[in-house]
Amino acid sequence: MLGPLIVGIKGLTLTYEDKVLLQQPLIGGVILFARNYNDVAQLRALVAEIKTLRSPALWVSVDHEGGRVQRFINGFTRLPNLGRLGALYESDPSDALQQTNGWGFCMAQELLAVGVDMSFAPVIDLNKNKLSLIGDRSFHRDADIVTLMAKAWCDGVHRAGMKTCAKHFPGHGDVTVDSHDGLPIDDRSYEEIAADDLIPFKELIKEGVVDAIMPAHIVFPQVDDKPAGFSSIWMQDILRQQCQFKGVIISDDLGMGGAVGMGTYPERLQKALNAGCDLVLLCNDHPGIKECVEAIKVETILDRSESIAELYGHKTG
Repeated sequence: MLGPLIVGIKGLTLTYEDKVLLQQPLIGGVILFARNYNDVAQLRALVAEIKTLRSPALWVSVDHEGGRVQRFINGFTRLPNLGRLGALYESDPSDALQQTNGWGFCMAQELLAVGVDMSFAPVIDLNKNKLSLIGDRSFHRDADIVTLMAKAWCDGVHRAGMKTCAKHFPGHGDVTVDSHDGLPIDDRSYEEIAADDLIPFKELIKEGVVDAIMPAHIVFPQVDDKPAGFSSIWMQDILRQQCQFKGVIISDDLGMGGAVGMGTYPERLQKALNAGCDLVLLCNDHPGIKECVEAIKVETILDRSESIAELYGHKTG
């Protein structure tokens, strides 16, 4: 049985401490970073070691979007930033869509070849030039172009055999605070958000090309006073009910500045799960991971859905 907590590890190989921690029932997977990568052979060995620790095997993920956010460089194809592909769409839509599909396929194929199960991609926020955190990680400012480009990317990823994860619901492009460092506030009404930022999410859900969605650590006070990933209004009423999303909701990192106001790490984890997140990331704070493992009884939160079992690649209960 695998739990809902996805955690980071410290180095290029598993330490004894890592091995003990990763066998805790609360943990269901690992997210890898540049600190975990030296070359392809080392990565393949590390992933294999992670997956031999448990049965069912732990799930392995990474942020590998291309451009500024690509954790594995040497030995992997250098992926373009999504903004470059969106700019190409303005002059040659057909070529842009074809290239985007191919880049999605390439990304997924190379990761699957070393045993990595998912990249948290694509970014489908709108590039409103307000925050460098998003910027050229986004395909475009226009919601309809983002939708078309993201569908091509997702189709390529699926063609390689990997699941997709769209982020950051309901949209990260209209704030100036970096949620890694603090808590962004977006004062727009729901109607304004729905008429712009939500369009790619809604359309890709309708198209059936999004397997998972990652919410943003942003407060939208006209909708709820909690960050989206801790808000049952956003996660359940809007994403599940209004948008009819049936896939997996994966929180952004509980260690980010935008999550600090939600309490201790165990409190953040419990609140994210209570709000409607199915899986929860805790990437870099190893004492915080231990706090969660020690404080939360896994039996109380292991109500696994079929969609999570499918994402993990096997039945978990």
